[in-house]
Amino acid sequence: MNFHTIIEPFRIKSVEAIRTTTEEQRRKAIQEAGHNVFLLHAEDVLIDLLTDSGTGAMSAAQWGALMQGDESYAGSRSFYRFRDVVQKLTHLKHVIPTHQGRAAERILFHTILKPGDVVPNNTHFDTTRANIEVEGAEALDLVIPEGKVPSLVHPFKGNMDLGRLENVLKERGDKVPLVMVTVTNNSGGGQPVSLENVRGIRALCSKYHKPLFIDACRFAENAWFIKQREPGQADRSPRAIAEQMFSMADGCTMSAKKDGLANIGGFLAMNDDDLAERCRNLLILTEGFPTYGGLAGYDLEAIAQGLEEVTDEAYLRYRIRSTEYLGERLDAAGVPFIKPTGGHAVYIDARAFLPHVPPAQYPGISVCNELYTLGGVRAVEIGTVMFGLKPDGTEVPPPMDLVRLAIPRRVYTQSHIDFVAEVVLEAFRRREKLRGWKFTYSPKVLRHFTARFEPV
Repeated sequence: MNFHTIIEPFRIKSVEAIRTTTEEQRRKAIQEAGHNVFLLHAEDVLIDLLTDSGTGAMSAAQWGALMQGDESYAGSRSFYRFRDVVQKLTHLKHVIPTHQGRAAERILFHTILKPGDVVPNNTHFDTTRANIEVEGAEALDLVIPEGKVPSLVHPFKGNMDLGRLENVLKERGDKVPLVMVTVTNNSGGGQPVSLENVRGIRALCSKYHKPLFIDACRFAENAWFIKQREPGQADRSPRAIAEQMFSMADGCTMSAKKDGLANIGGFLAMNDDDLAERCRNLLILTEGFPTYGGLAGYDLEAIAQGLEEVTDEAYLRYRIRSTEYLGERLDAAGVPFIKPTGGHAVYIDARAFLPHVPPAQYPGISVCNELYTLGGVRAVEIGTVMFGLKPDGTEVPPPMDLVRLAIPRRVYTQSHIDFVAEVVLEAFRRREKLRGWKFTYSPKVLRHFTARFEPV
């Protein structure tokens, strides 16, 4: 029978208490944090949707795998298990562990980029963009036009614009050392990329002799969307879809803190022997020996087990449906957000939520502060604060100002999500009273992490 209640496909064996605060306490906490939710103490947050990165709950099998960790400095047994699992999934020859995804990005880009280079992507996320720009290169976003319209429903709003990509490769190809595609497209609302689009990107990369790298941190969620939405894919397993996706790539970066279902870790993988050797040399300098890469042996075990669990259909059905459920609650009340619902998060359209607050007064910050003050819910701005500062120091608002409600994996139940919906709806009811914000402190790089604000 087709029942409607979302049940978690697991039993809870351990619990962690969360602290309830008063609105007065939260107002004081957010003021002390400079009205930046990144600077809050986690114990002052009731429902933490800041990120789904490294915030998930590990399975009993993962906890058991931790006890098998081999902490040998070189040649650890845990590394070889980790390597074998990654190779079986990606079919990539060289597997380089890192302490998290941004380390994989830094090693790749520092090794392959030079000033003036261009890296096309559907949409770069914050650390990806920063690691490109710090090398003096340009992070170029080429998402399809539909991906920039929050209210427009399209099954694969994360797709790259193939026409624009070919123009870049044709006109600036000598400056393009690699092409990337992010699955799912985090900055664009957690929207998926179709297999057809990856094939198109692969064909252009082959035509112009460019390597294709996948930012794969949410590969399993992307595979589930392909199974559900792309013609001819319904009868295939998420695992088979994921393997096909990786088979079209020359390499990948991954934060295992997402679809690795682990609390720390990542990897860089590729087929190019010479590039792999140069990346390993930098890894040794900045991360650690190539068989641990800044991770403990038990971390490698947890990631290996997580990568085997994450393509389970029961898990992915629950994961995507839970996020969709929150979107349905908000949609019924008229709250504007990116449609259709993304894989790991619901992205509120802050500009439509607060049409009276211009992008230069950071409507996303206003919504985030209100959600925390009202109910202790921590979200994150994905907009002008995060992406509006150009390398030359000028501020140019990006296409969208969003507030991401990122749902940690296997952590919150449906009642938690119902509470989040209530808080968002109350903030929406009060929206006309909300005002803009301005910086009192702003660093030059990745300013959203440590900036401080005051009301306009």
